[in-house]
Amino acid sequence: MQQKPLYDRVALIGLGLIGSSLARAIRRKALAGHVAGHARSQQTRDQSMKLGFLDSVHASPEEAAEGADLIVLCTPLGAYDAVLERIAPVLAPGATVSDVGSCKASVAESFARHLPAGVHGIPGHPVAGTENSGPEAGFATLFEQRYCIVTPAPDTDPAALKRLIALWEGVGAMVEPMDAQHHDRVLAITSHLPHLIAYTIVGTASDLESQLKRERASENALVETREVIKYSAGGFRDFTRIAGSDPVMWRDVFTMNRDAVLEMLGRFQEDLVALQRAIRWGEGDKLEDWFTRTREVRRGVVEQGQAGRFYATEKDGED
Repeated sequence: MQQKPLYDRVALIGLGLIGSSLARAIRRKALAGHVAGHARSQQTRDQSMKLGFLDSVHASPEEAAEGADLIVLCTPLGAYDAVLERIAPVLAPGATVSDVGSCKASVAESFARHLPAGVHGIPGHPVAGTENSGPEAGFATLFEQRYCIVTPAPDTDPAALKRLIALWEGVGAMVEPMDAQHHDRVLAITSHLPHLIAYTIVGTASDLESQLKRERASENALVETREVIKYSAGGFRDFTRIAGSDPVMWRDVFTMNRDAVLEMLGRFQEDLVALQRAIRWGEGDKLEDWFTRTREVRRGVVEQGQAGRFYATEKDGED
């Protein structure tokens, strides 16, 4: 006897990497009777139906959300308020609204502003993704053995929370409840700051390459190769992979989580100054101690299975 789906109708507002992957995973595990989607562009809507991971696609978020017992916001954080304002009048009593954004305190505030009484707002964050975007980038196994953090308010309905957790566990995720403010501080150092550093390093490298080209041009030398790309080693390739992420999404992350990011950036700058001093004064023992300690952190990430499907097996000293 087939088990009844967790939700009758799930509406996904936004059909990029996360939204399309969640739709695929829900349909694969039969966790919803109907999966509806919304995207702003006709091209994305047509592509999503062609790829076959939706039961219906809609031109407006309210059309997708009407009658749904779970609505998941999969848009950039900066679009949440506008979307919530539009869908609030059509939300069914007892429905749950969640999301997949990388900041949670601001989402909780948006839910409190817009959701009507009787609708459960439970922020969520699947800590999974790639640098790719768009409906064609999604895949059903994206969330398997990845953490999904949920940040329910103290008065959240236990049954609604239990059902949402069951959905994320159903698509393969490991669910961790957490305080929203704590989530934002943790993710500031594990995700947001690394992206900021990646964007900075790649931008610095691009500026350097432009300078080298100008110098060679002034010397009447042939400038045909892009040295930053041509001589990219493993470390720089990883930075360019991270820096290839959706710029709109990360613009909103840094805007919405500015306090936690600035705190972690300050800590990072202090450590960077200490390393700069060690390099300047040739303090090799301090450098080796720092690198040994941080190497152990990397090993812990790998042992916990959180290194990513493409980085689970590594060679010491590659590149």
